[in-house]
Amino acid sequence: MSAVPLRNSKAAVSAARAVSVLGATGSIGDSTMDLLRGAPERYQVEALTANSNVAALAKLAKEFNARFVAIADPDLLKDLQDALSGTGTECGAGESAIIEAAARPADWVMAAVSGAAGLKPALAAVDRGATVALANKECLVCAGDFFMQRAILTGARILPADSEHNALFQALGSGNREELVRVIITASGGPFRTWDSAEIEQATLAQALKHPNWSMGQKITIDSASMMNKGLEVIEASHLFGLTPDEIDVLVHPQSIVHGMVEFSDRSVVAQLGAPDMRIPIAHCLGWPDRIVGPSARLDLAKIGQLTFEAPDFDRFPALKLAYDALRTGHGATTVFNAANEVAVAAFIAGKIRFGAIARLVEATMNAWVRSGNLAPLSSADDAIAVDHNARNKAATLLPQIAAKAS
Repeated sequence: MSAVPLRNSKAAVSAARAVSVLGATGSIGDSTMDLLRGAPERYQVEALTANSNVAALAKLAKEFNARFVAIADPDLLKDLQDALSGTGTECGAGESAIIEAAARPADWVMAAVSGAAGLKPALAAVDRGATVALANKECLVCAGDFFMQRAILTGARILPADSEHNALFQALGSGNREELVRVIITASGGPFRTWDSAEIEQATLAQALKHPNWSMGQKITIDSASMMNKGLEVIEASHLFGLTPDEIDVLVHPQSIVHGMVEFSDRSVVAQLGAPDMRIPIAHCLGWPDRIVGPSARLDLAKIGQLTFEAPDFDRFPALKLAYDALRTGHGATTVFNAANEVAVAAFIAGKIRFGAIARLVEATMNAWVRSGNLAPLSSADDAIAVDHNARNKAATLLPQIAAKAS
């Protein structure tokens, strides 16, 4: 039997690859910049953006000699210009400047602007056929159908930058579409994995923010605690890989070592494993189709000792079922699902509702939306943003009665 050779990589990198990082000062952006820092000869930073952190953005622009930087808050343009005076870096502010950053000639773009504000910049990168490492859920949850269609039309490559979808992306390379049976997205179970329903209902903000494995921003950590985040990932997977809801399963895996699995028709299951470190999937996107040397810790399975798995509990974590319902309903329902959740999480953080009311507000908003007869295909970013806006208003209207029922 002859050995199966590994694919030969390029002998050398002929020129530095131009990259842009949208959302450079957030948690995903920070991990991306750390990887770029490790290979300065391989990458040239074209553009960087941030929401409002002028000092951090200016510091990164100087360190990486960025050609263009943009701050989302238009009132901070003068501060940004002053901070970068004499550097030769161009500065911009406001939504149009963030979109300009995405449209500039970088071969690779990290799309990590959070929320609906990240949709138009990501589309700007897609429309010029760039390779887009996607870390913004709203692009797919709110506008997945036409977002992926635009990528096909322009020849843009969409690389999933979050750990679960990146794991599926790697595992899917082991077979063909017609051989696929299902994909399996793993979930840590969050801090309330073993709690009963009554305890989850009364969980405090401090308790929801104590994730056992991952260090993430406040919103995504709360979503992980409710398993809302896993529901969003189910929706994303459907659009990214062209899967039906029945082809996507969720499996609770407390150790967060197996990030995703794919089952094929011969019953082989291919999995991707790695330490819970966002630099691993980002490094895969940054080097793709080759692999780069990453700074993450090596995986020591002997030290970990065991990997365990559990079926998800839809009764204790109803947000996951709501995500499947929204995906099956389609026509903007996933946009409503996401918008209502953002309103609900903000209300929980502000102390206006209990933790258990987050899913109830999302469900009530979705039901009201379906009853209103507003379901229609979304064909543009403006369509998605309009539905998002209207769903937020509906959720805000329903918030007092949901809060009253829980008190």
